[in-house]
Amino acid sequence: MPSLLPLRQPDLSARDWFEGAHGRVVLACEQPLLARAGGERPGLTWVCISPVERPAGVADGHLLWLRVDGADALAGDVACVADCWPLASESVGTIVLQHAGDCGLGWEDVLIEANRVLVPGGRLWLFSLNPLSPYRRYWWRQGVSDAEPFTWRRRLRRHGFEPETVAEGIGPAWNAQRIAAVQIGAGARAAYRLCAEKRSLPLTLKRARAPSPALTPA
Repeated sequence: MPSLLPLRQPDLSARDWFEGAHGRVVLACEQPLLARAGGERPGLTWVCISPVERPAGVADGHLLWLRVDGADALAGDVACVADCWPLASESVGTIVLQHAGDCGLGWEDVLIEANRVLVPGGRLWLFSLNPLSPYRRYWWRQGVSDAEPFTWRRRLRRHGFEPETVAEGIGPAWNAQRIAAVQIGAGARAAYRLCAEKRSLPLTLKRARAPSPALTPA
């Protein structure tokens, strides 16, 4: 398949932050969770969109790893644009958006495509930086975006997903150190995970309205 990458070269400063020391700490804390994502729908393809290349510890033949390569471009196992993934509709079991929105990737296009390719009841894992964390001082003015879980829940519902009511806090709160344990609620942790499910809307049968009696002249 020919590359669908746009000709322009966007600013990638946000992605550079994740490849630096402070960003790598956050990603390392998330890696044990990533390793479990593919097990949610065994045998089905799963997709991860991340700021970095695929880690050595995440090896799975069913995994398609895409790296953010600009505001609307993806690279990695394949090259494509954010609003046109080379995947059939309803062919993917799980999608992981690992800080894709934090890097400025067009999240609306991504959520539309995620909804298209996920099987009914498929799962979406969202990892985002926590704007309420003291760790934010490390990415402040580095071109990185962030958003609270409430904001992402609203976005997910608008694009056909049903998000969980509670996020999980991940990583450190203050210093750049690896913390394996996750907590209930984002709290002051550097990042959080929010999971959502693709809505499946069954057809609801309604009783047909009784026909109105015909009007005849007296």
